[in-house]
Amino acid sequence: MTRILLVDDEPNVRLFYSAVLSDAGYDIIEAPSGPEALRLLDTESPDLVVLDIRLRSESGLDVLQQIASHPSRIPVIILTAYASFQDDYTTWLAESYVLKSSDPTEFLVEVQRVLDCRQGRSMNVPYHSRSTFSNSSPL
Repeated sequence: MTRILLVDDEPNVRLFYSAVLSDAGYDIIEAPSGPEALRLLDTESPDLVVLDIRLRSESGLDVLQQIASHPSRIPVIILTAYASFQDDYTTWLAESYVLKSSDPTEFLVEVQRVLDCRQGRSMNVPYHSRSTFSNSSPL
């Protein structure tokens, strides 16, 4: 089963996206902070990391840089409520940038696209696509 590490400091957001991903058939590992995410990266071997940019005690961008330098080369999807960060060059280390929404449809499509690309199954979309979905109201 595909394992996804979900990193967000807000328990309600983690609960929502964990349920969405679990219902879609993924095994979810949750982390409320960057240090916990980095520890789980080593011990749980996830296939994908879903990372919030604004974490309570550290910057998600700093965590992204640490994940990007990890030897496992695990792909990262940034899941955030802030569109303004997508122009920060550090976010380019992630495979995708998705805005949080109460409708998770586009998020799930992006998760599957990134996983398919990682496993070599192309969906005619470049692996490092800069997707920003915002058709629905933010959470």
